[in-house]
Amino acid sequence: MPREHENQDHQKARSEYIRQIVQQPTTSPSFSPRRTHLPPKTIVQFWHNLNQLPVDVEECIQTWAARKSEGFRHHLFEESTAERFIASSLGSRHRRAFERCYHPAMKSDYFRLCYIFLNGGFYVDADDVCVTEDLNHLTEDGRLKLQPLCYDVGTASMVPPQSFLAPNAFDPQWVFYFNNNPLIAGPGHPVIDRALEQATLSLGEGEVEKFPEIQSATGPGNISRSIFELGMGSGFDVESHIAVLGNWESVAVSKWPLSYRNDARNWRLSNQTRFNSGKQV
Repeated sequence: MPREHENQDHQKARSEYIRQIVQQPTTSPSFSPRRTHLPPKTIVQFWHNLNQLPVDVEECIQTWAARKSEGFRHHLFEESTAERFIASSLGSRHRRAFERCYHPAMKSDYFRLCYIFLNGGFYVDADDVCVTEDLNHLTEDGRLKLQPLCYDVGTASMVPPQSFLAPNAFDPQWVFYFNNNPLIAGPGHPVIDRALEQATLSLGEGEVEKFPEIQSATGPGNISRSIFELGMGSGFDVESHIAVLGNWESVAVSKWPLSYRNDARNWRLSNQTRFNSGKQV
């Protein structure tokens, strides 16, 4: 659900721009593979404290770790290893931005941008369950693979993909945007580059006086805004560098319920407040 504090005209224009992208027929990449890097067959995930990894989340993660048999590497990061990766690869500015992420979900958002920008690969959330037998087609070209989403403001609910992906499907109450799960791309992808820079700027440079909203600062709102502004402002051909995963649910499903969704580890219950890990297990 998009929750950015932006003027309505900007949000409507962005939603319409994304609607036109996601409702186009699926096509093969129109750019030369020589100008893009293929994503490595590396699955990357994050859980903030692996010493307190819930059993039900670990079960989800294992469905991705099992893809090693298909030639995929699997890397599971936590807060300390993610911070070391960012500091050693991108330096102090990005490390400080990561430190200013006030919730594990926000740290996950920011870390995935850093990792995919630098190394490329396949980032997927730790609460997704892999339900497909073949992931190889997702790494066959260098386009950024994104899951489209649509939120109905009138009913306060998500619109099913089979409804909003139909050509010319439209409702004035619908808001179209892209999820930041999964992120699949080769290293140095321009959309990830822009999203990382915007997230870094949103997290500021000094002491945190007001916590930025997670969705808009580092999450789906950030990736959606990056696509819109890159496409509208620079003449960059965004559409040829993106592949819309309209059938992502055939690849992975988000598991409900999970133990952590009922406490502060769920970002929806901790948005714009200081995270307290408490006694959660």
